[in-house]
Amino acid sequence: MNVVIIGAQWGDEGKGKIVDFLAADAQIVVRFSGGANAGHTIVLGEEKYALHLVPSGILYPDKTVILGSGMVIDPEALFNELSMLEKKGIHWQGRVLISDRAHIVLPRYREMDRDAEAQRVKPIGTTGRGIGIAYAQKASRDGVRLADMDDDDRLVNLTQEDRAWLVRWREKLLPLCVDLIGYLRQHRNSWRLFEGAQGALLDIDTGTYPFVSSGMSCAAGAAAQGGIGPRNIDRVLGVFKAYSTRVGNGPFPTEFVDDSEGSLSQYIRKVGNEYGTTTGRPRRCGYLDLVALRYACAVNSIDRLVLTHLDVYDGLDEFEACIGYRIGDRVVEDFPASIRDLEQAKPILRTFQGWKTNLGTCRTYDELPLRAQEYIEFIEEFVETPISIVSVGSDRNQTIVRESPWIK
Repeated sequence: MNVVIIGAQWGDEGKGKIVDFLAADAQIVVRFSGGANAGHTIVLGEEKYALHLVPSGILYPDKTVILGSGMVIDPEALFNELSMLEKKGIHWQGRVLISDRAHIVLPRYREMDRDAEAQRVKPIGTTGRGIGIAYAQKASRDGVRLADMDDDDRLVNLTQEDRAWLVRWREKLLPLCVDLIGYLRQHRNSWRLFEGAQGALLDIDTGTYPFVSSGMSCAAGAAAQGGIGPRNIDRVLGVFKAYSTRVGNGPFPTEFVDDSEGSLSQYIRKVGNEYGTTTGRPRRCGYLDLVALRYACAVNSIDRLVLTHLDVYDGLDEFEACIGYRIGDRVVEDFPASIRDLEQAKPILRTFQGWKTNLGTCRTYDELPLRAQEYIEFIEEFVETPISIVSVGSDRNQTIVRESPWIK
């Protein structure tokens, strides 16, 4: 069985925890896109694990995790991460594989990335890790794949410095190399979990272009870059938070206007720990955007949703969610492609009553207070997609499963 899990907002939805939770029942976890610009934080008891390249399932000792064909790999970042895991007692040898079709991030890409960002009149807000350059090189057919690292004919167009650098990493990377398509075909009867990076609204084709990631963060990326065909996807899960956040520049129709000390924005950021795993940057916070969420469900064929950070609202008397936009004199109910329209959009809000209860101790849906259930059911009706999992805290056991994704 093949289950795809993606972010249904602008990233940072809590996918890492959910992938880690669902990986308990999977044999193989494949991350199909992105690079070291992504970040997942997983909490196990008192221990925190910040992962950027390695799929979240690595924390289980019996799982195989694969960096897929759509990923761009920074070897230095990867082996720093593997070293961190080893120091924390996570033995990864023999369990971490890399698709032979994945691309390599060369050191000079970082400087090229920063230079390109500096020259933009309106910066995108990249992490400066060379990810966008790696994808651009890939599209222009000038990239370097793992399969090319020991092929001198393929490396002839690189500088001497690039080739020397690749030689230094060759012996460490090539033992992890795998033919992803062949490997998954051989393990066709396994339960496989396909993990996306960033979120649906950052996808290069269907996100808020040009303020997007350079890779595919849509569900279709699991088929294009995860080693399986589209007809072999059994279920698509979309993860979203009870509110919205965004890192970097770009339109954000439901962003809180007031970010001063004591504001709702500051409250959400503090209680939800809304700081980038990769960059440490404070995330922009706003109301849950149901217009954008419904769009993400439609464009990605999301058939089940996962709601996270619901407990962040525990201390509020009331809160709001966006059910439409006002753009000039128009009321808009569908997510527009135009950046100008999104920047001018004003959210139409609906108010919900808070529950003033600690949700972190709830372990079944029926234990949630009625007002929390009403909020969940309103979301389901609005976006026309069931919510099958609800996270009420950062720990694995603070997860309410209404329906297992592993049941066809």
